[in-house]
Amino acid sequence: MGFRHLRVAIVARSVHPLHGFGGLERSVYDLARFLARSEVDVTLVTAPPRAGRSADEIHPGLRAVYVPYRTFPLAGRRGTTVIDRSTAYPVFGLRAGRAALDLVRSGSVDIVHGFGASVLGYARRRREHAVPLVLNPQGLEEFGATDPSRARLKRAAYLPLRKAVLACARAADRIIATDRALQPVVEHHLRVPADRVCVIPNGVDLESLDSLATGEDGARVRANAGIAADEAVLLSVGRIEKNKGFHILVDALAAIRLHGGPAAVQKWKWVLVGDGPHRHAVERQIDQAGIRDRTILAGRVDDKTLHSWYEAAALFVHPTLYEGSSLVTLEVMAHRKAVVATLAGGLPDKVKPGINGWLVEPGKADALAAVLSGALGNLSQLPPMGRSGRAIVEAEFDWPILARKHLELYGGLLA
Repeated sequence: MGFRHLRVAIVARSVHPLHGFGGLERSVYDLARFLARSEVDVTLVTAPPRAGRSADEIHPGLRAVYVPYRTFPLAGRRGTTVIDRSTAYPVFGLRAGRAALDLVRSGSVDIVHGFGASVLGYARRRREHAVPLVLNPQGLEEFGATDPSRARLKRAAYLPLRKAVLACARAADRIIATDRALQPVVEHHLRVPADRVCVIPNGVDLESLDSLATGEDGARVRANAGIAADEAVLLSVGRIEKNKGFHILVDALAAIRLHGGPAAVQKWKWVLVGDGPHRHAVERQIDQAGIRDRTILAGRVDDKTLHSWYEAAALFVHPTLYEGSSLVTLEVMAHRKAVVATLAGGLPDKVKPGINGWLVEPGKADALAAVLSGALGNLSQLPPMGRSGRAIVEAEFDWPILARKHLELYGGLLA
């Protein structure tokens, strides 16, 4: 079967730019867009878009089937709370999966590709139909609480969602692990044999990314923020919540300030881009640590400004305690920046110690401080590391490469 005759139904609760701009939304957006560019006939099954948004923004040739996503009372905003994910999301999965089932029954699709619990309605009837099911379970947060102090409560709250995802996994012909480091995790939590799991990473579109910002844009945001020419920008990006580990980074930076060292080690500014429920706690900690004058809390920014900060950075610092695939790390690598990250999730697939950065144990402020001090004391090593990071993205994580891997997966299932 030629790819131009292939018909794929992509099922997901949200997609950029119809709903938001998180990791799931960007992954679905890129998959749908690049499949459509490959002349695949794509039908997107998702929730109704926000006002003024249309599936044409993803690709003009894409068809959309909209399934209502109704949030339960007291569940909070759609997709943002544990309660919502364990109540409204499985119900949406039943409805969206049934919409995919209708497409199968009408002979309109050759492959159903679902994200998370969104294909629950199709999974329950999978054995009655020959159309293969591919499942991308995404971050699997519902299988491992990110805050140890609430692990038992959170795990109990996620029980309905875990059951929904497990039902989808049992029905799937192939399950995608988004990093090699995550393949054992996927096999363990979803209770599936290794031969049903394949690795296709999340990635970035380098052509689009390269158009967003230049070195001049980086110099502009530095100047606007009052950062001196001899100050190294340590950049962090992410939703400010406890599992992102920003409080650990504050402790590490406080230790660097307190213990001194060579003058070069003390010439830095930490820029944190993002917002979230833990912001006020991080701000208090910054004040207590005495690094307020060295910290810039940029908040939420538009895409142009975010990529300008990537250009402005000397070093990207990702102190996360829990991680899925980490698109922001790939983005900053594409901007040729060295990375300090933790041994969490899929990060070891991207950050190669001594080649394009460093990896430290999650939650270890002293180890993080030691690595940062070493990097600040030898800034000349960072540009070559950054170039190596770009080469890794070009070879493994650029979306034209990943689209081809998806097409090969579909072709193998249909052969």
